[in-house]
Amino acid sequence: MAAELLFNCEVCVQVRSQACEERRLNVRVNVELLSISNPVHKKDLAVRLTDDADPFFLYNLVISEEDFQSLKSQQGLLVDFSAFPQKFIDLLQQCIQEQNKDIPRFLLQLVYSGSVLDHTPVSLNVVETNPFKHLTHLSLKFLPGNDAEIKKFLARCLKCLKSLSEKSRELDKLKNEWTSYTAALTSKHTQELTAEKERALQAQTQYQQQHEQQKKELESLHQRSIQQLQNRLSELEVINKDLTERRYKGDSTVRELKAKLSGVEDECQRAKQEVVSLRRENTTLDAECHEKEKFINQLQTRVAVLEQEIKDKDQLVIRTKEVLDATQEQKVILEENTEKKQSHIEKLETTVKSLSAELLKANEIIKKLQGDLKTLMSKLKLKNTVTIQQEKLLAEKEERLQKEQRELQETGQSLRMKEQEVCKLQEQLETTIQKLEESKQLLKTNENVITWLNKQLNEVQMLKRMETPSSMHGGIRTALSPHGMLERPSFPSSGISHTISPFYAFQKFAEPAHNKNPSPHCPVPKIQFNSQVSKIDQHSDVQVVTAATGHPANKENGDNLGLESKYFKKKEDSIPLRGLSQNTLNSENLKPYLPKVQPSLPAAVTTTSAYFPG
Repeated sequence: MAAELLFNCEVCVQVRSQACEERRLNVRVNVELLSISNPVHKKDLAVRLTDDADPFFLYNLVISEEDFQSLKSQQGLLVDFSAFPQKFIDLLQQCIQEQNKDIPRFLLQLVYSGSVLDHTPVSLNVVETNPFKHLTHLSLKFLPGNDAEIKKFLARCLKCLKSLSEKSRELDKLKNEWTSYTAALTSKHTQELTAEKERALQAQTQYQQQHEQQKKELESLHQRSIQQLQNRLSELEVINKDLTERRYKGDSTVRELKAKLSGVEDECQRAKQEVVSLRRENTTLDAECHEKEKFINQLQTRVAVLEQEIKDKDQLVIRTKEVLDATQEQKVILEENTEKKQSHIEKLETTVKSLSAELLKANEIIKKLQGDLKTLMSKLKLKNTVTIQQEKLLAEKEERLQKEQRELQETGQSLRMKEQEVCKLQEQLETTIQKLEESKQLLKTNENVITWLNKQLNEVQMLKRMETPSSMHGGIRTALSPHGMLERPSFPSSGISHTISPFYAFQKFAEPAHNKNPSPHCPVPKIQFNSQVSKIDQHSDVQVVTAATGHPANKENGDNLGLESKYFKKKEDSIPLRGLSQNTLNSENLKPYLPKVQPSLPAAVTTTSAYFPG
């Protein structure tokens, strides 16, 4: 049986019972979907009511699909079993949203049928308050948990509490460890930071001084260039103002001329329209004249015909006087008509002449207007050329301004580049400081090694000079290791671990007795170590050979007594040791500080060192 948790939250519930008054209680509602596969795959909805303050408060409800069908029919639900859990959870969330209000819209009611202590079934109602009535959306009956269910529930709670306590302990441990670790880290980092801050401050002060000097020089140069550019800008602005004023004046004149031109063009268009109308009238008059000419021609032909008829009828005048009178009357009428028509024709000719004269006058006016237009256009062309030249000058000045702005930007970029170079130099300085610190540490280790070797050599020489020849052989035995070697000095800081060869010990202890008392100017051997100490072969023995007093080696740090020639070769990475003079460790200066050696001392002599005890 697998359980899927759908909802687990505290909800404020209104408790109602017959014995007690109404009260509010915080109840934890747990909604789970149980899937059972044996023997048939089923899904049940399990709802549990608990109280975090009262562990014995337990009410359970398990709804199967069959139970849901009966509940659906009883309460008139419109939801299937698959969508019922989500709808129930939505109702619970609405109750949670409304529980903090004075008059909540959605409310959960827990209603007891009997008293609280009778362990009777309880109904959980989801109620919506309307202005009209209280509507119960859903009512579910819960059964109180029996002893076995309460025990199981308490066992689960105890397991959860134990796991929480263990996790809280682990958290406390981790917190303690973390606090200790952070405290240690903070202390380390604070120390390192203080040291680095002091070094960085010293370097920063130096670089700041240099940077301020350079900055002052650059600022002075920059201010000079800015002043020059500002002067140029002021001059260019004055010129630009003059040009803009001229441009505005030219624009105003152009506007006036355009207005005049528009008026002239309107007049010209009117004159053209009048000419067109006059031409149309002239064409109509021409057509009428042509028709009248045709009519006159016809009349003339008629007159000619009539004259011929008259001539013909003159011969017949005698015969037909009546006809002649009639014809004469007709002739008089025709002559009157012809006179009228001739007068009308003359009037038309006078009107045509007057129209032609007016047309000539109109053509002359048009020619004058065209000449005025040509002059105006030439003036406009001149003004346009002047304005184009002014615009060219403005463009050239704008280009100069842009060039100067570019120069300003380039100077700003150069300043930024110099600041970046300053940052790079600071980084280089920090790296060089780190290298210096490393070299100082190496120097300290080398100085410790040299001091220890000088002490060992001085102690061996003093013992050799002060002991008798009889105790010399015992000293050799005691100074040597069980394998015939002297004790190996170890240098944990530098990584050096070498043995001293028995040849060196034998030479030191087998010298004749007349070398016991050396001269006061006996040089103490000094050693120059290379910085690359880790490259020395750990299995090679340091062979030390005493140098003859008559042939001193002219080295930088003194005589190369008892060391191989490879340790005295100058390398590029080597750091020479200075400051140890040859007369600092003379035997006469050391005699008051050395213990007096008796001849009856035992053979074994052990030497102790501050750096290598034991």
